[in-house]
Amino acid sequence: MVSEIYYNPAMNGRLRGKTVLVTGGGQGIGRAAAAAFAKEGASVAICGRDAGNLGAVAAELRALGAKVVAESCDVSDEGQVSEFIAAVLRELGPIDVLINNAAVLGPMGPLAKASFADWRATMAANLDGPFLVTREVLKASMQKRERGVVINVSSGQGRKGTAGWGPYAASKFGLEGMTQVWADEARGAGIRFYTLSPGPTATKMRAAAAPGEDPKTIKSPAVAAQAFVALALDDCAYPTGSALRLDPAGSILTA
Repeated sequence: MVSEIYYNPAMNGRLRGKTVLVTGGGQGIGRAAAAAFAKEGASVAICGRDAGNLGAVAAELRALGAKVVAESCDVSDEGQVSEFIAAVLRELGPIDVLINNAAVLGPMGPLAKASFADWRATMAANLDGPFLVTREVLKASMQKRERGVVINVSSGQGRKGTAGWGPYAASKFGLEGMTQVWADEARGAGIRFYTLSPGPTATKMRAAAAPGEDPKTIKSPAVAAQAFVALALDDCAYPTGSALRLDPAGSILTA
């Protein structure tokens, strides 16, 4: 049974024939994005660390009519990333759109009190992961075809760091810079790169970062997911390398 959050009678197949890969697709924004792409007719690959969540999401996507690959994958592990991308190519064909969504919040509190182990774990998930997945997708698919879209999920903390968010903010600042480098290196090659900061969104990560906040007062993952679809369309007008954000209603704005 398809969850109510994904119900959208206006499905129109604008991405039919495309293959989309969403990391961290087992919950939250990744799950909603995967469903939004499925409704647009795309084949969808998702990965994450929770096999149970992935199985449930895969069933929902198939109920929407999508071809699906869903596998457990630690995006900070080079070998696992290579094997996962190979499986996607084998089952679904070339990858047209990559959403680097997988991330962890990491330790909250004074940066001076963060352990090096926690620092490294945050960087591994939030920065190493997008690097490894993007590099593999470019090499195995997008560069050969000279087309594609890569959307890296950033944060307001990646543009203005504030107290208590140390490792997470640093990882997102790194993601912003890495995206600009990818965009500049691929300029003229038919591949677009974006960072998108969804802003406050009702997810488990947001609940952990802002305990006590009423999730009804912030946007749902389904609202944020529509921005990913808009950026993935062939007629998207935002230039490669753009740093983008969503307002409370889900409209895309330049950062």
